[in-house]
Amino acid sequence: MLRSPSRSVRGWIAAAVLGSVLTGCGSPSGEPADGRAEPGARTEVTVEPIQAASELTDVNGTRISLDGEPERIVCLFALCDDILTELGIVPAATNSALLAHPDFLGEEKAKEVDVIPGGFIAPEVEAILSHKPDLVIGLGDTHGKLAPALKGATTFWAMQPETWQDSVGYLRDVAALTGRTDEGEKAEKAFRTKLAEAEKNPSDKTALVIYGSDENFGVATPETDVAASLFPKIAEYPWKSRGVEGSYSLEEILAEGVDVLFVETMSFGDADGRLSEKLSDNPLWGKIPAVRNGDVHEVDPEVWAKGRGTRSLGIVLDEATAALR
Repeated sequence: MLRSPSRSVRGWIAAAVLGSVLTGCGSPSGEPADGRAEPGARTEVTVEPIQAASELTDVNGTRISLDGEPERIVCLFALCDDILTELGIVPAATNSALLAHPDFLGEEKAKEVDVIPGGFIAPEVEAILSHKPDLVIGLGDTHGKLAPALKGATTFWAMQPETWQDSVGYLRDVAALTGRTDEGEKAEKAFRTKLAEAEKNPSDKTALVIYGSDENFGVATPETDVAASLFPKIAEYPWKSRGVEGSYSLEEILAEGVDVLFVETMSFGDADGRLSEKLSDNPLWGKIPAVRNGDVHEVDPEVWAKGRGTRSLGIVLDEATAALR
């Protein structure tokens, strides 16, 4: 059964730690999929000016105060890397592979950025502090536990993005604190323009984004997944969060007649191979229209699942709209 995981579990899975499980088929759990996620109002292209600041309250109500513009920033999750790249800043160290993507720094330049040991879940505090950071940015529900260990040595900022609007808000906040206001406005404008163009001609096809490894995978929903929050604007996307224990059965997915499938393969340990290939052994999988018609797209999870920022989401829009034509 396809589980719709909690916000925390989703963040862990995005870092290649699998939580929620699909066991192939089974009876539905929770309420049936009885409606479409609302596309909402048209995206506003106009960008409000960003004012430089040394302290602010972010989009989730967290108060951040710095002595001056931070020069050495350590990123513990990929949204930080995305934002810094948009602002023309290279992190002092990172905890993700996003920078190696060709639309970011690329493989060669990314090798020049130190990687924090310990993995996504437990980055080493001593390693973080060895870079003498002015600011450390992490994912709240995963790295919040590091705050006491970092207190007094640096400023720790726990971000918690859930929608593309959150990501834009964080971009603006970092631009204000770093003094990169022009760069922040330009990046926001470019993303908003691309999204507004995409939503002018939404596809009538039904789309689905899944993520996982082996037989374990979940559905990305607009309420809990930043990339998925774009989809109600550009396609039919009937998948809504059912909370920690909610789930979708494969029968429900079949009933929705999915036309285009996007697959984020999360590999870890000795796991290899594409999720879509591993699921091909399931006879129900082969009955999904997208699978029958060869409209299954393996996408880069570093961008689609982990990036979450305006640059990553711009790539998601480009790839999704091309597939949905």
